[in-house]
Amino acid sequence: MIIDDKQKNLKLLETTAGMTANQRLVVMLYALHPTDRSGAVQETAATLAKLVGLSAPVFSRTRNQVIEAGWLEQTGKIGHIKYFRLDPKRMGENVVIPLRRAT
Repeated sequence: MIIDDKQKNLKLLETTAGMTANQRLVVMLYALHPTDRSGAVQETAATLAKLVGLSAPVFSRTRNQVIEAGWLEQTGKIGHIKYFRLDPKRMGENVVIPLRRAT
């Protein structure tokens, strides 16, 4: 892991300090898990829950809390499986491209 990545993850832990342990675990899971080009984690809730040692219902409930808090956003849905990514604004990414005046 690159030093910048470590600092980014430590900053993320600091930013989520007011959340419950399970909520922080979900945020960090989405921050560290491999993503597609859009930033979405392409895994089912059951797979992610197993990865962090939570039951599927607890993981889904916690993920819903994280969504309500504005940390995750849905990026797609295939059948009944929904895919999510961390909200880029929460990660400090500039998602707005400034307009330039035409000359």
